[in-house]
Amino acid sequence: MLTVLLSSPRVAPGLLTWQAWSALRAADRVLTGSGGHPLIPALTSSGVVPAVVDEPLSSDVAALAAFLSSAAADDSVVWLASQGAELDPALFSGLSVPYQVLQGSHDLPGAHLLDLVSIMDTLRVSCPWDREQTHSSLLRYLLEEAYEAAEAIEAGDLAALREEIGDVMFQAFFHARIAAERPLDEGGFTIDDVADTLAAKLIRRHPHVFGSVSVSSAADVNANWEEIKKAERAAKAEAAGSDSAGVTAPSVLDGVPFGQPALSLAAQLQRRAQRAGITVSAVPADGGASRAADATVPAGGAATGTATVTGELTGERAGDALMALVARVREAGLDPELELRAAARRFADSVRQQERPVGSAAE
Repeated sequence: MLTVLLSSPRVAPGLLTWQAWSALRAADRVLTGSGGHPLIPALTSSGVVPAVVDEPLSSDVAALAAFLSSAAADDSVVWLASQGAELDPALFSGLSVPYQVLQGSHDLPGAHLLDLVSIMDTLRVSCPWDREQTHSSLLRYLLEEAYEAAEAIEAGDLAALREEIGDVMFQAFFHARIAAERPLDEGGFTIDDVADTLAAKLIRRHPHVFGSVSVSSAADVNANWEEIKKAERAAKAEAAGSDSAGVTAPSVLDGVPFGQPALSLAAQLQRRAQRAGITVSAVPADGGASRAADATVPAGGAATGTATVTGELTGERAGDALMALVARVREAGLDPELELRAAARRFADSVRQQERPVGSAAE
């Protein structure tokens, strides 16, 4: 009887299943190739001493199949397959004895990310292009990969999404690898620091899952989320010395990335204002007679608009209205992206103005 024992290179040697250890101890012979299998020290220390076969048998599948068939003809034999390598189907088709394939150790979910850490380390050291990259030089790739992932989602192409998410993930590993080259007191961090920070944030923001908070609906979750984020902003401001001169007080808009596309920026600013119960007009005080729409964000409500959209507002009608507005702006010789970005910043200034305590002087 032949047992082909598989094991993961991502699991510490010796951490095998009970079935694997039972097969190893019951075997008449344990065989392995001459490449120096990682399990050999752990097996030897436990009293299971593998025999190493000649290199030609390890590289020649037909010869290996014949050898294993002969060895297992009258004895029970365990063959330690190379870790991480795909078994050649020709090996099994060439066997003339009964056999079983036994998985001796299993990867935990996420264990393959360790491969990416190793590959990233190698690229950073060995690839001339990768060695030269900085956080700044990689910025455009980070954005491009995110947009490509978004396109795959919009197209419903799951195969493409699998690849594009990997590309986005690679950017995270790349930035962490670059940051790891800086001392901790100069802002350096590792991929493990990134994971620890994210894990702590997820646990902190989900007390209804990891704590004792009870919720009955998604609305309760959102309410808790906003309160937690508000407390986080206050804590960050306090840590930065918010009471000292020149430091801006916490705002509901803290953390909004103003470098994002103007339309998504405008939407995020309005959502933040709405959740905080702040009502801000999205047009100038003169009423914006020349504007295509007069939109506001009322407390507890959604943004509303008139002028270019009548009747029920659907996704298609909203998209058409936005396209028409872009055309009008372009016809006027203006840049839609820049104009909306400027309007978004004015909106943000108005939100922060309303957040100031009554009677406080403008800075």
